[in-house]
Amino acid sequence: MTAATLPLRGLAAREPVSLDELNRTAALLTRVDRKYVLTSAEADAFVLGLPRDARVLDIDGRRRFGYHSTYFDTAELTCFLGTAHRRGRRYKVRTRRYVDSGDQYLEVKTRRAGCTVKHRVAWEEPIPHLDGGARDFVAGALGEDRIRLDEDLTPVLDVTYTRSTFLMPDGAARATLDTHLSWFDRQTGHERTADGLVIVETKSSSSPSVADRVLWGRGHRPVSISKYATGLATLRPELPHNRWHRLMTHTELAAA
Repeated sequence: MTAATLPLRGLAAREPVSLDELNRTAALLTRVDRKYVLTSAEADAFVLGLPRDARVLDIDGRRRFGYHSTYFDTAELTCFLGTAHRRGRRYKVRTRRYVDSGDQYLEVKTRRAGCTVKHRVAWEEPIPHLDGGARDFVAGALGEDRIRLDEDLTPVLDVTYTRSTFLMPDGAARATLDTHLSWFDRQTGHERTADGLVIVETKSSSSPSVADRVLWGRGHRPVSISKYATGLATLRPELPHNRWHRLMTHTELAAA
């Protein structure tokens, strides 16, 4: 099986959940995230191993959706280095565009004490640089976590992928599968793709979800990976990358 078919068989067999219900039951803007890196075949087996009553997001008959994220950083790559060096208080700033609908959001993610908090606002205009209202929103979100925004943020990395989202039976957790990953470095013009790599992310309030237990039962364990930081380190090997050394040498990222 190839990434192009992943995980069609498992997706088609699932009962649907609407976007409204998914947002009502599992918005999870404050959450614990666990990430796993799987091959296409492993991801298909994971989907088939989920409980029967785990449902998949369905919008107008579609169950796989295109995403385009642009990540912003300072000239010194403050956001990247915060992740690379596992700083206790760190953040990411990005725009996220839902390719199928055209909707776009400006998002700020902060991380502290193992929890991720996401702030987001709908944003219709292209954002080549964060200024005016965009900068005010970012500064306000960071200020809630006592982080000062003293430097300009500019677009650094574009990431595109296809996502399917599952709502777990208890309605308190979800899991996403990201396939067809591609990175574009706006500074160097370098690009990478990893069609056979699948990033599975579980999102729950605190305790591990049934999705985590399915993954653990198949021998998978959470790994450290960031679409932004790991992708940028892959494109710029001179940057610190010890945190992702195994991923960058033992997965498709090594030969992407």
